[in-house]
This record gives sequence, structure tokens and C-alpha cells, in this order.
Amino acid sequence: MSAPAETVGCHVTYGGASRLVEARPVASPYSVPVTEIGSYFLFRIVFQNEPAELAAIKVYVLAARDNGPTPIHQATHPYPPPAAKHSLYGFTGLNHVYESLRDGELQYWCGLSPAAGAEES
Repeated sequence: MSAPAETVGCHVTYGGASRLVEARPVASPYSVPVTEIGSYFLFRIVFQNEPAELAAIKVYVLAARDNGPTPIHQATHPYPPPAAKHSLYGFTGLNHVYESLRDGELQYWCGLSPAAGAEES
């Protein structure tokens, strides 16, 4: 029996509104879409759990500028992430990302959890 699929859930706050952006494991990072956060930010999670040499969780934040998306933040976390007992902000900690042209701030933190409908042990 295989282990239940996991998801990465990132809690994103921008302009006083919070939302959850989730990602499941993918075989290729190139097909992962961005999620629009307000009118200024694009948020992307790439979750690869295999092969072992590529296993990682990467979080990207891009600024939605008039001349196209511009990367302003990228973080790479090992998979599986280290156990973070009693952590309020998952395996990433609380991150603040700033977009200087429009003076915007986005905050996020991410955690790893079983897929919806999967049984927890």
C-alpha cells in the first residue's frame, strides 16, 4: 500500500485578505501555473517529491508588471522538510515579499499535509 499523497498548502496574505494556495506533487515544474494574488502578485508552488535528487518544494513570487511577470522572490525547501514541532508558520516560516514599484507587500507561510480525503495516521 502506498503512502497517502501530500499537499503543500501556503497561507498567503495580501491587502488584508488571506487565502490558501495548494499544490500536489508534479513530475515536471514547467507545467505548474501561477495563482494571481490581487493585481500585483503572482504566486507559484512547485512540489516535486521524486526523483530523490530533484525532490524539493519551491515557492516563487512574481510581480505582475506591465512588461510581463518579473521574479522578485524564490525560496527552495528540502523534501521532506525538517519536522517543525510547535511551529506557527510551517516549514517555511513567515515570509514578507515586497514589490517596490507599487509599494505592495505579500506575506506567506507553507505547511505540508495529507491530501484531502486521505486518512491521517
